[in-house]
Amino acid sequence: MVVWLTWLAPEPAPVQSPQSLSDSTGVVSSQEMVEEAAPAVGTISALALDDTTFVRGQNVTEKFIQVDTDLYSAVFSNKGGTLVSFKLKEYHNFEKTSAVNMVDTTKGGSIAVMFTSPSNRNYDSRAFFFTSDTQSESIDASTGPQTLTYSVGVGEGSMSLQYSFTPGSYEVGISVLHNNSGSFETQDGYQLTWIGGVPFTEGNHKDEGIKAGAFARSGGEVESVSLIKEPRQELSLNGSVDWIAVKNKYFAVAIMADVPTRGSELVGERVGDVTDSYLRHDYTASLEVAAPGVDPDIFRMYIGPIIYTNFSAYDRNLYDMVDYGWDFFEVVTRPLAKFVFIPAFTYMHDVIPSYGLVIILLALLIKVVLHPLTRSSFKSMGKMRELQPRMEAIKEKFADNPQKQQEAMMKMYKETGVNPLGGCLPMLLQYPIIIALWQFLPQAIELRQEGFLWAADLSAPDIILHLPFSIPLFGNFVAGFTLLMGISMVFQMKVSMTSQNNLQAKIFTYVFPVMIFVIFNQLAAGLNLYYLCYNVLTAVQQKYVNKQIHEHPEELKAKKEEAKKGKAAGKITGKITGKASRFSKK
Repeated sequence: MVVWLTWLAPEPAPVQSPQSLSDSTGVVSSQEMVEEAAPAVGTISALALDDTTFVRGQNVTEKFIQVDTDLYSAVFSNKGGTLVSFKLKEYHNFEKTSAVNMVDTTKGGSIAVMFTSPSNRNYDSRAFFFTSDTQSESIDASTGPQTLTYSVGVGEGSMSLQYSFTPGSYEVGISVLHNNSGSFETQDGYQLTWIGGVPFTEGNHKDEGIKAGAFARSGGEVESVSLIKEPRQELSLNGSVDWIAVKNKYFAVAIMADVPTRGSELVGERVGDVTDSYLRHDYTASLEVAAPGVDPDIFRMYIGPIIYTNFSAYDRNLYDMVDYGWDFFEVVTRPLAKFVFIPAFTYMHDVIPSYGLVIILLALLIKVVLHPLTRSSFKSMGKMRELQPRMEAIKEKFADNPQKQQEAMMKMYKETGVNPLGGCLPMLLQYPIIIALWQFLPQAIELRQEGFLWAADLSAPDIILHLPFSIPLFGNFVAGFTLLMGISMVFQMKVSMTSQNNLQAKIFTYVFPVMIFVIFNQLAAGLNLYYLCYNVLTAVQQKYVNKQIHEHPEELKAKKEEAKKGKAAGKITGKITGKASRFSKK
């Protein structure tokens, strides 16, 4: 079959002309012409800076304009008419010494218009020198809306990029206007591209790299490119695309088009290994737009923190780019996070200023809500423990006859009213909530750089001891809330196994918490604080339930029957005594 398929394989397709090649190739490769420090990821050359026959009025001096609002400070360059810096005023990097910059400053600009000329050359607007509509070096948009327009002559036409800014919003509007576009670009249209992804902002680059990626929503589904396994990935989508985006763990850039689109290109490349300190993820997201008309093409860019309420305001399912586990779990975990945890988290913080106390209160509320299920599960497991001696006796009696053994077991369950699955099913119903919290808390930007007790940052491990060596899976430090969570788990398991004499169960009581301690040591302090409180509350709850089920079920049943007989006998005795008394009086 291999020989036959090889023999009959079709001839390889001829190499396509530059015009038919996907513009996304030029998106990344053109960067090599703009910024030599950036790695090349393609083969199509961009516009040379001395091509003045195509681009008119090229300057030699790069000038910058700074735009300030109450939420960010942005810097634009006339070289490319692009964004070269976008710093968030309310958020800082993990070392808390510099503001979060949403732009990769090594790329020569984050926004580019890519197109192919009638002569089949690929062009990158970042190589053009634009002219701005203002001579000022700064624009204040903190008190009212402002705009900034860049224009450049191209061929026999021109290109204009107008940016708009609104106070109190992370949205930056952009309109692209092409005059006489047929003189400098083909009917295939152009690409509006974000280059460089969102730079890492946290101390743990390995963990942040797992959450980073490039995304596009097409056909009601979110497609993505990530670099968790492969050092390079590409994805091409055809047809209408709602939006494209790039993100790291807590911050994202999303570009939404108010004009028809015809596809998108997502490209990702990893620089360095996941264990290297210089690890970097380079992402490029391109939105393909049809040939422009006489009216400008309008786009909206969200550049800021991943906050659900901010995303939901666009009504475009932007929050779907946030990962909530495998598709099997995501059907439950995402709605729980969006409609239960996030509103509850937001409301409680409006009343309680400390997010640490909010997490503790959240654990208490969840235990209260789940109490009926937990109580049912504990009672069922307690009854099963009480029946353990009888079960062992039945196994010994019918050791050679499994069928008789099963029949005796079922008879015992029927007589005592115990359901062998009663302890499992209620616990299984709680797992979606636990998994949803596992996904939600480490990604909640509300916890980022929020302190509680000795933890300086609830979104990072609360290190209380640095080790002179590193342990696989564990790391080179000890986290405080993780250590307390492990101890609380030992206490909880001892409470749940008070009547167990099984040696394996006793060993498991200590081995399992140690395993959890090792695995959870590098996770967020907020998550470990939640499980610490949850374990303590569970142990208290189980201790209370255990007091109600210390007797055998059949003994409880017998006592109830004896009590009923005693009441009946008392009534009969009372009647006889009454009659005797009346007879003696007579």
